[in-house]
Amino acid sequence: MSDIKGSDGGELRALMARVPSVERVLASAEFAPVVEQYGRTQALATLRTTLDTWRTDAQTGRASIEALSNTMLAHAVNFALAKRAQSSVRSVFNLTGTVLHTNLGRALLPDEAVHAVAHMLTRPANLEFDLRTGARGDRDDLINPLICELTGAEAATVVNNNAAAVLLTLSALASRKEVIVSRGELVEIGGAFRIPDIMSRAGAKLREVGTTNRTHLKDYEESINAKTALLMKVHCSNYAVTGFTKEVTINELAPLAKSHDLPVAVDLGSGTLVDLAQWGLPREATVRETIDAGAQLVTFSGDKLLGGPQAGLIVGSKELIAKIKKHPLKRALRVGKLTLAALEAVLRLYRTPETLADRLTTLRLLTRPADAMRLAAERIQPALQTLAGAAFSVTSEPMFSQIGSGALPVDVLPSYGLVIRLASGKRAGGQMNRIEKMLRELDRPVIGRIADGALWLDLRCLEESDEEMFIAQMKARSEGA
Repeated sequence: MSDIKGSDGGELRALMARVPSVERVLASAEFAPVVEQYGRTQALATLRTTLDTWRTDAQTGRASIEALSNTMLAHAVNFALAKRAQSSVRSVFNLTGTVLHTNLGRALLPDEAVHAVAHMLTRPANLEFDLRTGARGDRDDLINPLICELTGAEAATVVNNNAAAVLLTLSALASRKEVIVSRGELVEIGGAFRIPDIMSRAGAKLREVGTTNRTHLKDYEESINAKTALLMKVHCSNYAVTGFTKEVTINELAPLAKSHDLPVAVDLGSGTLVDLAQWGLPREATVRETIDAGAQLVTFSGDKLLGGPQAGLIVGSKELIAKIKKHPLKRALRVGKLTLAALEAVLRLYRTPETLADRLTTLRLLTRPADAMRLAAERIQPALQTLAGAAFSVTSEPMFSQIGSGALPVDVLPSYGLVIRLASGKRAGGQMNRIEKMLRELDRPVIGRIADGALWLDLRCLEESDEEMFIAQMKARSEGA
């Protein structure tokens, strides 16, 4: 390579004269594939930028004459355009050990939902058209019967996430009124979403009762007044209070609310439609059980334990759901046809509970046998060791996964994976950050977690169908290093 070390004014002008004509480069055989793939407009603009960069570098002695060849220019422009064409939303390997990871998109959709969305993307649909009457319809009607069948609720409506479901419920039913909540249930979830804040935005006044660790039925009863709109319970899905504790159950709260003609609303957060304990997972109250216990309204997420797309579901009494749907915010928070298509496909899987653990991706990952992950770790370890290099040791070890960052995060599942440490046994320092960054920069980024001076790669969410690609890109990186 002939680097330009420095030039006086005359030499610099002579060098600038070596810059080829843009039109000549564009018309060259070497550039033809670039123009064919990305079009003349993008290729021309990027070529001009590349040549401008070369001119700037030439003035400081950091350019090379070889970079002006048609071959090198075509390579540089193709590289820049390929990088520009890459989607900002990229698939990653989630090896964090958190199955329902908020930052990585939460629940993965089953094939049935994917096919339903693909079908809906390319065809008109009866989103708000009643095929029976030929008149305008309600998009909630497309999915309400199925939701009610699975939850035991009288009616339902769907919005874009559970935060929206809580906001809409409070706005429609408690504006300028009071909502009674136990102090121990005033949660904050990801993104600084706090129950007290959402009540304020909804125009409702929070009335705290009890203490952080203990709340009694009399605390609710003594706080009810003429301004009370509803009694609310919030599932503490992202933390747990243990020890000397007491909470009022829905079974206890419902009769009190009924005696004062007040509804009980329950924010289940993650929300599950089935008893997870049958698969050895932590026991969670189902939506149906919550309705049966006396809750008039229940809100929950679609993309957590339910295993569907991002959505917020509100189920409960027909009268209250009707009021909620009439609120102006409902239109602003409603979901589109793609969400409805995916949600319906996922909900239909629940009609066949005997195959749910195989067909619902989230449940399949949560119930994955530890032996399957152990065998995967043994298959992957050699390629990862080669990529990491002799300075690191890569070992296959048991570890623990968690269900979700906002869905039962305190519950852990026995798992298996790979652990990268310094071979010397010394503290890793910045070296572990560098190898974590290298894995993050692969074609399909690998996301793990650093803890105790090591990089942990939990294989619970790496299914066998993805192993070949996972290993191949590590081998490609090793060979290209």
